[in-house]
Amino acid sequence: MALLPILRYPDPRLHKRAAPVERVDDVIRKLVADMAETMYEAPGIGLAATQVNVHKRVVVIDVTEDRSGLMVFINPEILEKSGEQVCEEGCLSVPGIYEKVTRAAEVRVTALNEKGERFELEADGLLAVCIQHEIDHLDGKVFVEHLSQLKQSRIKSKLVKRSRVTA
Repeated sequence: MALLPILRYPDPRLHKRAAPVERVDDVIRKLVADMAETMYEAPGIGLAATQVNVHKRVVVIDVTEDRSGLMVFINPEILEKSGEQVCEEGCLSVPGIYEKVTRAAEVRVTALNEKGERFELEADGLLAVCIQHEIDHLDGKVFVEHLSQLKQSRIKSKLVKRSRVTA
């Protein structure tokens, strides 16, 4: 397994739409393992392949405290959304920035697991937020794009300034 570099907003590669995975094979399974290791090391609760500059529809999520609930979503698709919730979100590609975002309270999603088996899942709470957040990444959208233009430009300025200081 290997740690993968995480793209930082406003990197234009974060806006590239991910392609469906044609076949779940050893290459995809290695990507899943590397993404999981990268997510845990960061530390985070979700990571989309887009964030590590691999433009395939692959997501890893673990919302458990003890890192015992790794979930893999390959070619995820939201079938249903209901309700509404406002949650404070952060993102490994937008470090140190946390903002309130409105999303569906419940989702029903279908995807393939790392064995290539199709499954369906109903999620609410933090898991529902995380699934929507990561699928946004696969569609080329970063969570800050749910915010006002003013907030987006402030965040971009802050991150650009921060990258100059650390460079």
